[in-house]
This record gives sequence, structure tokens and C-alpha cells, in this order.
Amino acid sequence: MCPDPVPSLPVVETFHSLQGEGVHAGRSAFFIRLAGCQVGCSWCDTKHSWPLAAHPQRPLAELVAEAQAAAAAGAAFLVITGGEPLHHQLDPICNALRQLSAPGGKALPLHLETSGVDPLSGHFDWIALSPKRHRPPRPELLAACHELKLVVHCGDDLSFAAAMAAAAARRGRDQGPVLLLQPGADCAAGQQLAIDYVKANPNWRLSLQSHKLLGLR
Repeated sequence: MCPDPVPSLPVVETFHSLQGEGVHAGRSAFFIRLAGCQVGCSWCDTKHSWPLAAHPQRPLAELVAEAQAAAAAGAAFLVITGGEPLHHQLDPICNALRQLSAPGGKALPLHLETSGVDPLSGHFDWIALSPKRHRPPRPELLAACHELKLVVHCGDDLSFAAAMAAAAARRGRDQGPVLLLQPGADCAAGQQLAIDYVKANPNWRLSLQSHKLLGLR
């Protein structure tokens, strides 16, 4: 009988930086960006991550070792992002990373960034869901997410954001997700729409891509 292959995933990049957007913006984090995305957002700033075959398969053991080094260097949590990470079965990497701890001995939280188009796999301490109008998320992701972040380019995006927030509230836990609007990059109209909406709707917050403003990875 042939031995099982070494568990691996297609990886675009790994890096230790600051979380640039969302609820945890400004905090030290280690990112694992997985390859492959079939969602196809025209405004995506990581289109190089879309083709699966263009990126190497990396053993989970290597990723765990890098994550442990980042934790020792100060990373407060780990982020699985993409691409669309839920195109992959994430139980193995979550199980492997779950053993890691920060220097103080506390388990290192695992975060997921997803559009929610695929079934949820893996176990995460924080799920940032960014639904897309052309590919709405699965109901179970709306129920599980801790953060609901919508990118705004036009008025239709605001209508979709309101619908997603209502759906998440119906399906979610006692306390619903944090609601965020994020202007599309270099979109003045989206920026003004998001600002005006947040000013008029106090249950929403504005999210900015601070890593781009600071020139961070």
C-alpha cells in the first residue's frame, strides 16, 4: 500500500504584517494566502491568486513552521485568505495550526477571510465574510460569520449590504456580526456612498484598506 501523500495546499504567499481592514485592522497578523478563485470580482486586487496551477503546493508542516515563527515574532492571530480559501478543504490546516501558541502560551486564534460561496470547512475563531452580489454567500456562512464586510461601488451595493445584514441577523447567533462598508479602491462614488450610509445608519462602520494607505503588504 502506498503511503498517504504529505498534506499540502496551493499557496500564493505567506507574510507577517498588520491586518489592513475590517474589525481587526491595525493588529499584528500572519497571513496564508491560498491559490484559486472562481468568484471573479472585477475589482479584485489579488487576481494573480486566481489560477490554481500557477502556485506551488506547500506541505502543511512548512506553513505551520512559518506560522510558529511569526507567532514568536509577535503575530496576534493567523489569517487564512485567498483567492477563495473555502474552495479547499480546510480541516487539515486548521487542525495543524490549532496546536500553535503565542509566546505567553495562549492558543493563537485562527481567522478566515471568505466570500462564502463554498461550504464552511475548518474551525475558526473569527470569520470575516465579504459577500458578492454576483455570487451570494451560502446561508451557513451568513449564520457563522463574526464580521460582514461589503465593498461599495454603487447604490445597488448598499441595497445588497442591507439585504445581507438582514439575512445574517435572521440566521445568526444572539449577537449578529459586526457590519462594515468598505469603499471600492479608487472609487470616489463608492467612498461617498459608504460614508453617507454609515453616518445615517449607526449600526454600520466604515472599513478602509489601511495597509494600502500605509504602503504595507
